[in-house]
Amino acid sequence: MIIKILGTGCDKCDKLQKNIKKAIEELGIDATVEKVEDLKSIMMYGVMSTPALVIDNKVKSVGKVLSVEEVKNYLK
Repeated sequence: MIIKILGTGCDKCDKLQKNIKKAIEELGIDATVEKVEDLKSIMMYGVMSTPALVIDNKVKSVGKVLSVEEVKNYLK
């Protein structure tokens, strides 16, 4: 599973990254987490608001910091 966090390095993006890592640990799944900060790359996903969560190249959430539980629901 490949998880991408789309964002320019703001506090919300960092918080989402922490919640994703915690959710992965709690679920015990094998996943690669990548942070995408390049605006052109972010725009390729059609995302106009960050942070955004992308799982296996599918946009799952845009413009909000998901809780650990919300992230877990997307990962299951």
